[in-house]
Amino acid sequence: MDRLRVAVLFIMAMVITGVVGYHVLEGYTWLESLYMTVITLSTVGFQEVRPLSATGRIFTIALLVGGVGVVFYTAVAVAEKVVAGEFQQFFGRRRMAKKIDSLSEHYLVCGFGRIGEVISRELASKPVPFVVIEQELGRVRKAEEADYFVLQGDAADEKVLVACGVAKGKGLFAALPTDADNVFVTLTAKELNSSLFVVARAESEQTAARLKRAGADAVISPYSMGGHRMAQAVLRPAVVEIIELATHHQSVELQLEEVGIAPRSPCDGVTLRQAGLCEPLDVIVVAIKRPSGRMIFNPAPDESIGAGDRLVVLGDPPRLRELERRVG
Repeated sequence: MDRLRVAVLFIMAMVITGVVGYHVLEGYTWLESLYMTVITLSTVGFQEVRPLSATGRIFTIALLVGGVGVVFYTAVAVAEKVVAGEFQQFFGRRRMAKKIDSLSEHYLVCGFGRIGEVISRELASKPVPFVVIEQELGRVRKAEEADYFVLQGDAADEKVLVACGVAKGKGLFAALPTDADNVFVTLTAKELNSSLFVVARAESEQTAARLKRAGADAVISPYSMGGHRMAQAVLRPAVVEIIELATHHQSVELQLEEVGIAPRSPCDGVTLRQAGLCEPLDVIVVAIKRPSGRMIFNPAPDESIGAGDRLVVLGDPPRLRELERRVG
């Protein structure tokens, strides 16, 4: 139990002791006893209800001394709480800033609302490094409780983006509540890092076009996507079930994953068959995305792969982890 709680208990104990003491020793009513206790503990010094007996005066002296001690104890406990909190926040921000400054090839999540929280959860499950930028203190605390890197500030502020390492970042999610803010964040982020991959949230088709012109590499409309998914759940329920199963990070049966061929990988310059991705690894290569952006769907086993290619593969999690190890 911390000192502040102990101080509150002491104050309550002193009040109860004073009320009962005056009632028993002096025969005061409960209201008169409470009045005497309050003016004694607060050292206000108003006149007594009735003249005190010798026993009552001794009790009042003891109550006054005890009350002053409790007041000092409470003042120290409150000061300690405030000072400790300030120091903790100050040094906590310093430590957080140093950790964020050391990041590279990370992602920036602008906004920790309902969408930003889901994005952060998915990134953490991978896991990949990311920083949350949020203005509202309650949401900042929520992100801190989830053990995410978080910086309180306006994501549209260039200084905040710089502090989050946007120049060294790999991608940015513009998930702020308004389309105007997301457009501005996209413009600012692209000016600071033209190679940054920006995914932006849009409320309407008109805004989606503006975000594209502002430099967003991908634009997502949550309402449009949600409506489409609901319709497909009725029209193609089996397809939706497979997609949900394959894309959920907690699925233990089947996952759809994207794996990149790293430079100097043993799989650079060989075919899928030679790389052992068809047998014995037994994963399904759904597509190959070339560095040029060209997509090859359902590639044949004799299709060659090389550094910079992205493989879209389907399989169970242990085999996918083995695939990542093999092509890395």
